[in-house]
Amino acid sequence: MKVLLFNGSCNAKGCTYTALTEIAATLIQEGIATEILQIGGKPVRDCIGCGQCAGKNACVFDDDMVNEWLQKAKEADGFIFGTPVYYAHPDGRILSVLDRMFYAGGSYFAHKPGAAIASARRAGTTASIDVLNKYFTINQMPIISSTYWNMVHGNKPEDVKQDLEGLQTMRNLGRNMAWILKSIEAGRVAGVKEPVAERDSRTNFIR
Repeated sequence: MKVLLFNGSCNAKGCTYTALTEIAATLIQEGIATEILQIGGKPVRDCIGCGQCAGKNACVFDDDMVNEWLQKAKEADGFIFGTPVYYAHPDGRILSVLDRMFYAGGSYFAHKPGAAIASARRAGTTASIDVLNKYFTINQMPIISSTYWNMVHGNKPEDVKQDLEGLQTMRNLGRNMAWILKSIEAGRVAGVKEPVAERDSRTNFIR
């Protein structure tokens, strides 16, 4: 089993990364393989809603990130998306990446557990986590929780390392992710099949 951890910060070794490494270390202790993917500092193209990705599991804008990550997502068993907080919302580039990945390859995420984490100097974390959680709820993904909101605080990695409760929350999240993954695997062995969603009805107006 493998979990992909997405660092939505332009800072490859910053606060968000520090939180993700705490989760990754816990997952490894639980026997779960991990890989941290870096969004980096380059501009990321937005989704333009062209619909050309439908049924292709690939975005028409092949920028060496989204489609490569989609192929990794196809083989992964769980996901953790991390973001810094900018003006009480997630990094805009991770939203662009997720828009394109979930439109183009939503089937690669369906029924696989996901978690969102946020790092901030002070506030805006719960709002940012709420935005990321919506990708899971629209795609039939179990959301992994912890013993507090999935956040760490600090202005630099050294600060995050002093946020003992935040790091504890990350470790508990990692254990919960491992437990859910093992439970899903046990269910498959026992013959439990994934639910098939209804797709016939679509309301395009509001009364």
